[in-house]
Amino acid sequence: MRGFFSQPVPWLWIAVTACVYGAWDSWTKREIVRQPGVLAPDVPQQTALDADAASFQFHGFEIHPLAQFALTARVLHRENYHLDRLSRLVPTDLALGWGRMSDSAVLATIGIEQSDRFYFWHTAAFVIPRREIETHSANMHLIPATAAVAHRLKQVRAGNLITLSGELVEVQSASGWSIRSSLTRDDTGAGACELVWVESLDLQ
Repeated sequence: MRGFFSQPVPWLWIAVTACVYGAWDSWTKREIVRQPGVLAPDVPQQTALDADAASFQFHGFEIHPLAQFALTARVLHRENYHLDRLSRLVPTDLALGWGRMSDSAVLATIGIEQSDRFYFWHTAAFVIPRREIETHSANMHLIPATAAVAHRLKQVRAGNLITLSGELVEVQSASGWSIRSSLTRDDTGAGACELVWVESLDLQ
């Protein structure tokens, strides 16, 4: 009689592989623990571009620059996307915080999530004003401009302090739909996310 495990069991190997991959993925993406204190004191820097700034093609999309953009911020959460219509261009969204929204003492009281290209927060007690949370954090759709930036973006974890520069942009697809970056940090809800063409990205 053949032993129970004498033949390969494909589903078993698949399950083991999935568990190992999941554990490794969770370990490599675990949040970086930071001591209390403001890590990113400055607000993002933005400079408007001329309305006739030249558009360009990238991965089958037309990219139209709107403003030069740079910031240093704490990563509050990250979410990768694979199946929506933006994923070929924008594989990752980062929820970012600056000012007191980069302070571990404040963030310990705020729950943060991302889904469906939105960033959500909740708190049982406001240790800083609601409006400060809204204006000192944002969900940003990031377009890696180079392979090097794309590689670095894959390494970003919650708790990282990142410095990026590039442009806020509007994107037009070949099929006719478009998405435009917010140009202010004061808005909330649909249309409030920044769409960033990322030319440089450093993290610590």
